[in-house]
Amino acid sequence: MEALTFTEEFTSTVQAGRLFKALILDAPNLIPKLMPEAIKNVQLIEGNGGPGSIQEITIAEGDKIKSLKHRIDAIDQEKLTYSYAVIEGDAALEKVDAISHEIKFEATEKGGCKTKNVSKYQPKPGVDVKEEDFKAAREEGLALLKVVDAYLVANPEAYA
Repeated sequence: MEALTFTEEFTSTVQAGRLFKALILDAPNLIPKLMPEAIKNVQLIEGNGGPGSIQEITIAEGDKIKSLKHRIDAIDQEKLTYSYAVIEGDAALEKVDAISHEIKFEATEKGGCKTKNVSKYQPKPGVDVKEEDFKAAREEGLALLKVVDAYLVANPEAYA
């Protein structure tokens, strides 16, 4: 079965560089502080934070998924792009062999930005998957983006 691909877009009044710094570069510090009910911690367990590095995300109690490991595939601070793959994650990889994400932050004419996230889910052979199977994960990603965006709007000096 071919990969299921989803594209999510989010528009913000926050400058692209600020959102990139907060959401991508400082995620291990910022995300657990802003969403302790969802994310216990994010830690770099291998590498220096660049391509090939591995991050482990520990999920808060009560979620079906307890932890995830992401491999950073590419990060470009000038072009404001980031791509990563989920390489481990108990319930996250039940029906799929691979999950990858490509995120791009683009400036808008009004000084804010547009964020585009392309997610690809490669089903395991013989497993029937539907869009609904990944709806919750996509909604959680959007919720995370909205929380960081709201924090940056409320704190204009942060990541300036």
